[in-house]
Amino acid sequence: MKAIILNRSLEQKIEIAEIEEPHLGPTEVLIQVKAAALNHRDEWCRQGLYPGLQDGIVLGSDGAGVIMKTGGMVDASMVGREVLINPAMNWGDDLKAQSKDFKILGMPDHGTLATYVKVNTDRLHDKPDNFTWEEAAALPLGGLTAYRALMTQGKVQSGEKVLVTGFGGGVAQFAAQFAIAAGADVYVSSSSQEKLNVAEKIGALGGYNYTDEDWVKKSLEETGGFDLIIDSAMGDTLNNLIKVVKPGGRIVFYGATKGNPTMLDARKIFWNQIQLIGSTMGTDRDFEQMLEFVQKQNIKPIVDQIYQVEQATEAFDRMKAGEQLGKIVISFKDSD
Repeated sequence: MKAIILNRSLEQKIEIAEIEEPHLGPTEVLIQVKAAALNHRDEWCRQGLYPGLQDGIVLGSDGAGVIMKTGGMVDASMVGREVLINPAMNWGDDLKAQSKDFKILGMPDHGTLATYVKVNTDRLHDKPDNFTWEEAAALPLGGLTAYRALMTQGKVQSGEKVLVTGFGGGVAQFAAQFAIAAGADVYVSSSSQEKLNVAEKIGALGGYNYTDEDWVKKSLEETGGFDLIIDSAMGDTLNNLIKVVKPGGRIVFYGATKGNPTMLDARKIFWNQIQLIGSTMGTDRDFEQMLEFVQKQNIKPIVDQIYQVEQATEAFDRMKAGEQLGKIVISFKDSD
């Protein structure tokens, strides 16, 4: 079968290779992948920035497709079922935080960027009927991460002012869509005016270019501050977020792409009763609630571009450049 694997001996660090079809365990199924979506973790693997890397592993956490075979303990009537995959594995029993055995599909286990992928049946959910294959593949990891950050950890309420930073990436666009659907007054930030314009078209009340020196002042004048901020950058941008969050407000961060802050305005945090809340991926319950919310609110993932398997390097390069608005998807519908 055709697969996009990590190969750090090559200049591009990834390779389109022919590998053997997976062998199924008793509770697993074989899914013919119709579409798979990229996440930042795939590009971080290519750059060697992810722990536990292994050459030869099929990348990809997001995918949707058709069940083709079942393991010995799986009802054979599942064959032909159209599904999407929850890539969060082994969360554990504690809803507050993941277990030490938690891992994400696509490294160190073979992922979705292949003609076929095997997964345990407890990771499967029916593909929404009104979703294309590309939309279904775009939803799982980003949708789950955004839902937990916004709903479970952030506890967003209707009428609250919410700022979603870095609009354009997969999780941020879901967080904005979810917050709008939840009745919040949503604002976004981005370094791209085009992305800010798109955010306003889908219902955001305003946007700020975080490269502008006066964005903090401008946002405070226009909004009076935010009740909840959803962020993935951290680094020294955190102090600006501390300035624009209301007293008693919450800052939920699901990543730290800019690393740790070199300095922290601790006095303002404790004096203003600000909550800093970490979040990552989500529980099985988060996933089920996210999928139900998406279907009830008729939310569709924003798909940036669709690439064929042979264009894998172009797709990864677009992710690396941060040019995308929504999810980058690779189609396997015509793959052997």
